[in-house]
Amino acid sequence: MAFCAMALAFVGFLNTTFVFSQTGTISGKLTFEDGTPVAYATMHIAALRKHTLSDERGNYSLPEIPYGNHELEIASMEIQKGTHRIEINQSKHSQTFVLQRAGDRQLAEVLVQGASVKEEIEETGFAVNVIETKRAALQSLQTNDLLNRSVGVKVRQAGGLGSAVNYNLNGMSGNSVRIFIDGIPISTYGASFSLNSIPPALIDRIEIYKGVIPAHLADDALGGAINVILKKSVGTNLSASLSYGSFNTQQANFNGSFRDAKSGFTVKASGFYNYSDNDYEVWGKFVRNILPNGRYDYVRARRFNDAYRSVGGLVEVGFTGVKWADQFLIGYNGSDDYKEIQHGTYMTIPYMGRFTESSSNVLSLNYRKSDFIAKGLEVTFSGMLSERNQVVNDTVRWNYDWFGNLSYGLNGEPIRRPSGAQQGAPTINHIDRNVGTFRSGFNYDFAKNHRLVFSHMYYEIDRQQRDEMRPAIEREFIGTRDLIKNVSALAYEFTGFDSRLKSNLFGKYYQQKIDRMDPKLQNQNGEMVKVEDRVASNKQTPGYGLALSYTLNPKFTILTSAEKAVRLPSENEVFGSPGDNIIENIGIRPEISNNLNVGFRAVPLEKADHKLSLYLSGFVRDTKDKIVQRINPRLNDAVQTDPFENLGKTKSIGFEGELAYSFKQNLNVSVNVSKFNSVFNMRLDPNGNEYSYYNQQLPNEPFFTINSTIRYALNNLIQDNSVVNLYYGFGFVDRFYTTWLEIEDFRTPRQFIQDLGVNYVFPSKRLVISGDVRNIFDQQAYDNFAVQKPGRGFYLKINYTLNNF
Repeated sequence: MAFCAMALAFVGFLNTTFVFSQTGTISGKLTFEDGTPVAYATMHIAALRKHTLSDERGNYSLPEIPYGNHELEIASMEIQKGTHRIEINQSKHSQTFVLQRAGDRQLAEVLVQGASVKEEIEETGFAVNVIETKRAALQSLQTNDLLNRSVGVKVRQAGGLGSAVNYNLNGMSGNSVRIFIDGIPISTYGASFSLNSIPPALIDRIEIYKGVIPAHLADDALGGAINVILKKSVGTNLSASLSYGSFNTQQANFNGSFRDAKSGFTVKASGFYNYSDNDYEVWGKFVRNILPNGRYDYVRARRFNDAYRSVGGLVEVGFTGVKWADQFLIGYNGSDDYKEIQHGTYMTIPYMGRFTESSSNVLSLNYRKSDFIAKGLEVTFSGMLSERNQVVNDTVRWNYDWFGNLSYGLNGEPIRRPSGAQQGAPTINHIDRNVGTFRSGFNYDFAKNHRLVFSHMYYEIDRQQRDEMRPAIEREFIGTRDLIKNVSALAYEFTGFDSRLKSNLFGKYYQQKIDRMDPKLQNQNGEMVKVEDRVASNKQTPGYGLALSYTLNPKFTILTSAEKAVRLPSENEVFGSPGDNIIENIGIRPEISNNLNVGFRAVPLEKADHKLSLYLSGFVRDTKDKIVQRINPRLNDAVQTDPFENLGKTKSIGFEGELAYSFKQNLNVSVNVSKFNSVFNMRLDPNGNEYSYYNQQLPNEPFFTINSTIRYALNNLIQDNSVVNLYYGFGFVDRFYTTWLEIEDFRTPRQFIQDLGVNYVFPSKRLVISGDVRNIFDQQAYDNFAVQKPGRGFYLKINYTLNNF
């Protein structure tokens, strides 16, 4: 009811404003004179800051263009430089551009003049890199695989498909890094929906901000933000993919949309399905059975209690490209998953029969309008109401070894778990959440080269939990946990000196209110009385920052950004998460960090068919009250649950860099490296004694990584107009300790992981078949707390796209 009222009120408001500016969509095709499509060309209306790319068939779509005359620049390595005048006077405008192939002299001019969306974002002064997904969508890759190959990013995944994931950006990890879907926190969708639920085929680009976050992503993302921008094309189209691979891994997804050109009525739908047994082999010093006499028996075994399944879908209905809205969509997103839990924080004690089930139902309303009331004013609003449910089931009382067999003691009897279940006391714990997330904002170009940006996010969660395994009298009492968060941001952007200088000055304000109530029975005068054990807090703190870039010449840009960043503790860190082995810490404090990035982007070589680009950045993260999960070296404890806590002062100093080379449209090579020294920076404890781990590298954080990718395209190899793409990937992770105790038993080995891939694009460009071999030499791959990830795997994927059916 609340959502319906919100929607009706908003529609009523819009009906009073539709008479203002009009916009239309221009779409069509780019071809050479012989009819061959021009693929991956940049189309740019500089005055409007509007960009798009043609697809592999030369098709393009550029929405939300105000009525009137505009200068459209089309740039590519293959075509002659050209500017085209277009006139928009209707909601749907179709135009085919016939372009000429480029000579060497013309090629150099086009590359200097044309700038893609990726290049423009990466030259704003923020420490940001942008992943484009057009080619990656053809491979058997997940979204997290793309992120893990990006400079300065380490995806921390505790196992195979469906396992817990967090992200490390230059030494900042966990909830310090926020994940967004079109600017909305992904946490709104619940545990059953993750980045891997979104196939690359549905993504336009991924923006990765490190340490300093722009105002339009108003949130407490102290360490960085990953913003996934979904494709916005709303023509009539349908795409689907199906993949199968090792460990019985099955993935399928589809995406379709329909738009009526006359009325603007739009329907969009997508869905996904994921399943894996995750029964890959594990071995080494972290995999051992404990014999009846207490000795370790190191074994090689398959995971046996780690299956994962998720399914979900999204439907949006509304209007796009109409007088009163560039976009007005009401949507529903539903998903659920099932996840078996193989072990606790560490791999030393395998579990049997422990699992979680989750479901999520989300209603959404999204509105966007450019030139709203005043020219240059763009307003946006996104609202989501979600109902999320989770059950943690753990009732098996026996001890098991890594072969899935019962463990026996010296007396020949099966060994019971000390607390009655795999991870503690028996539990069937129901956790229900009602979540509201609302983001509103505006961009106002109030004068040439001057812009104001405002964004406000409101987040509320109402959480209840009950355990069916508790005594009947306790099950009648339901505890509540409420959290409200507000984050506001205001920024001023200035562009000067013929667009060579770009500046962004911003301030932010954070507020969080927490209320936890646990009902208890208390003996009062011989009578058991229900009382409320309540803890509440209300915290506010400001933040601010600046980002600058200056282009010395078209091939060299200096970048710097700084922020006093704030992170408020998340729901799971405050209230705990039984499914992730986390217990609550109501007294945890906000994390504050002074972040600095200084670097440059350069193009040392850009001639004829060759292009070489270079990116290098140094960074500092000086953090107070860093929030981390408590490190417990007692690896053989049956109960491996730990809270999050404030670590004190830490400092991370390091650098990241990337070198990329391309030859024509055939060869792309990139190498990136990230290295930092992240240490505990508090010398004395409250009693004046020096901490034993002062100036010591923080445990459980990979601090030195290298990634390299090579792609080579063979045109017309099998059929005319067909393409064969060959891929190679290499990843290195230096060894790191998983506890404060710096002994070999608690250190991972160095990791050298290599992947191979190939895909075939049929001449119609509609059908693509790809095959991948992951971790081709079956090397041990470790992550959070030395949890081993899958070894060698083979995967096959089929993509099919149908446009304008």
